[in-house]
Amino acid sequence: MKMKFLVILFVAAFSAFSYAEQQPPFTEATDAKQWHRFVDNYVASLERQLEQKKVPGAALSIVHPDFPSIALGFGKTKIRKGRQVDVNTRFRLASVSKTFTGSLAAKLAAQGVLNLDAPVQKYLPAFNDTVYRDNLKVAHLLSHSSGLVPNAYDNLIESRMDYPDIVSKLLKVEPLCTPGQCYGYQNVMFAMVGDVIRNASGLEYETWMQEFIFKPLRMRHASIGYEGMVRDENFAYPHVRGRKRWHTARLKKNYYKVSPAAGVNASAADMVQWLKAQLGMYPSVLPPEALQAQVRPYTVTKKERYRRVWRKHVNEAHYGLGWRIYDYDDETIFYHSGWVQGYRTDIVVIPRLNVGFSLLLNAETGLINELTTQFLDQLLAMSQPA
Repeated sequence: MKMKFLVILFVAAFSAFSYAEQQPPFTEATDAKQWHRFVDNYVASLERQLEQKKVPGAALSIVHPDFPSIALGFGKTKIRKGRQVDVNTRFRLASVSKTFTGSLAAKLAAQGVLNLDAPVQKYLPAFNDTVYRDNLKVAHLLSHSSGLVPNAYDNLIESRMDYPDIVSKLLKVEPLCTPGQCYGYQNVMFAMVGDVIRNASGLEYETWMQEFIFKPLRMRHASIGYEGMVRDENFAYPHVRGRKRWHTARLKKNYYKVSPAAGVNASAADMVQWLKAQLGMYPSVLPPEALQAQVRPYTVTKKERYRRVWRKHVNEAHYGLGWRIYDYDDETIFYHSGWVQGYRTDIVVIPRLNVGFSLLLNAETGLINELTTQFLDQLLAMSQPA
């Protein structure tokens, strides 16, 4: 697999807000040569590993405000007769979509459009006649602390049942604990944030994303839903493993039913812009108070400390508003992963170092865990004082 495309995206010389304001992004020993050597070495290693595993295609994004941003495309959109992946090739983000919804909700809360601490029935009257009345807050939807059994009715997302019918069934499910008391990862319940946003603002979730996130951030190839994914031929097809090789799978519509949870599509170039926004470089889109609110550690997520590969590094794990917050080898990072049939995705923000990272694969491979943690390990090693 040859690396075919590289785009250098220059960033602004300053930022109105950054998580790293209280500390320098790197030690004084870290200069441009070190940074570029680090990036070059990482990219070379990543490309070797993708080739070894014969991963069909990948998209990499790396951002630091002091250096040119990187967007890279690797491999093919399809294992047979596919086109080259370039920086504008769309991938399904799967649950990395939750970071977009969490940031949007935090933005709207900062603008006074909705109240994260309000009971959900304020925006969704259907909750008035349920056991969740008064106890379930908007923030609980976003932080997976509704009290429901994990992944409630994900099986119905996979079925032909429409989203409104799935929600009707979900409202009848008794919670395992009082909202706010336990963690249970959700897709249907999380997706209801889109309904909250619509009723609180009068605009559809998709409109907010397109007009107030994608457009001002110049995420020109980002979209929501199946139609947005296949609008032209420059998208990465899903791949699954069988008989010791990768096979192109059919692009399924199922999880697009729950767009706020799993419906965003984006390219390497788009993810550069999203990472910049997360680093505080677009305060008119994501203001400082929104960036701070989204990473408040609402929910303890102990099981995250035992994930394959990650368990060597994660000391503490919490969930905020669509974002995971990890203590990774004593470094605070904001993270999310995504996984739907044929795709794996990761996004990481390292606030103290002012660095953002995104990796998108059009194959269901656990290699993504190694590739992401290798980036973190090498970055943290470089940032240590000489």
